[in-house]
Amino acid sequence: MSMKDNNFIYESPDGGNTVYKRAFGDHISKRELVNQEKFSWPLMKDCITEKDKSAMIEFIKTAGRFTNGPKVKEFESEWSSWLGCKYSLFVSSGSTANTLLVAGIKEKYNLEVGDKVVVPCMTWVTNVSPIIQAGLTPIFCDVDPRTFSFDTTNLEKISNEHDNIKAVFVSHLFGISADIDAYRKILPDAVFIEDVCESYGASYKGKKCGTLVEGSTFSFYFGHHMTTVEGGFVCTDDKDLYNIMKMKRSHGMAREALPEMFEKYKKENPDVHPSFMFMTDGHNLRSMEINAVLGISQLKNLDANNSVRRKNFNRFITMVEKYPKFFHANYQVEGNCSFCLPFVCKNSKIKEKLESFLQTSGVETRPLCSGNLLRQPFLRNMKEMPSADQYPHVEFLHESGFFIGNNHLITDQEFLTLECLVKEWVDTESRGE
Repeated sequence: MSMKDNNFIYESPDGGNTVYKRAFGDHISKRELVNQEKFSWPLMKDCITEKDKSAMIEFIKTAGRFTNGPKVKEFESEWSSWLGCKYSLFVSSGSTANTLLVAGIKEKYNLEVGDKVVVPCMTWVTNVSPIIQAGLTPIFCDVDPRTFSFDTTNLEKISNEHDNIKAVFVSHLFGISADIDAYRKILPDAVFIEDVCESYGASYKGKKCGTLVEGSTFSFYFGHHMTTVEGGFVCTDDKDLYNIMKMKRSHGMAREALPEMFEKYKKENPDVHPSFMFMTDGHNLRSMEINAVLGISQLKNLDANNSVRRKNFNRFITMVEKYPKFFHANYQVEGNCSFCLPFVCKNSKIKEKLESFLQTSGVETRPLCSGNLLRQPFLRNMKEMPSADQYPHVEFLHESGFFIGNNHLITDQEFLTLECLVKEWVDTESRGE
């Protein structure tokens, strides 16, 4: 007896060892596909190539400077060209990129302690922490399960309930672009910034995410679309904002400013030695030359690797769409540059069973980002934070969603195995076993 779909013929020969027959004729047994000791679907594979390593080795052998220097500037220039922005600053991580951007926005737009900034209930924790650390007030908004960014109905409610919202921190989560134009219609007077740490290469209405608003951030952590091991970018077209952040990245030093601004600062402050003149508060958020060398090497393959990620995401959607009794699959697909493969199950029981099954079959899983951030202890224990259960969409995603890794090194055989695993689990659940 056999059952057909678009990809496979599932045959049950004597002995009960289900055979998955590819449409083009190859026979592969499930026991061969899902060998507990061999099959592994990690969050990320080692994406640092031999060419990358050779570039770093050559740099180490020949360079005389390893801290922030000419290679960092070269990487910043190449990244700005790839993204399509005027200015980029290479920093130590995506998280410190957020810290730097929020601090720069606060200074440029004269935000005061207590001023309100809208943030999504589901995002990485270091989108919210810099808001609090800057003395600003996060206003949480529910998310749209199609985009994992702001739910416009809840955003309109927030706009009506809160006067004088100064800024909005948008996250393009999981490689899916957020609907920034809709948000700007609701809050036209706010300053907008965007986190693109999980979505570089994604686009919105034909423009790359990261070029849509006043400033943006990117992360090159090992598990992202490309890596510098640790590192990140802050990007903007705003010259004044760039100048502020360039100083703040390096302790607030005037000599880090744009040349014309440095001359201005020297004339205005003749009583202070220009080498150690500080025009603003700051940190040391710089990265290193060898990280930039790796980034320059990795950037060469980014577009091709992102293309594979998109194909994987489309294949994943085709898979989950076969089982509407178990999964939601109504994602915003246009312009995506998939970071991960998110399972949004119909309820928490399905999620718990499937996640456990996949884990025992060699598939590494994670919650959907930080889940409902308002459940996190550091926010839950702070005064005047709203209750987590006020936001039904993110609560549902917290309870019923998880993700598995996506990367450009996933093979067809591995994806076939994943499809077989999910079908096996669905068939078992459908029979009530």
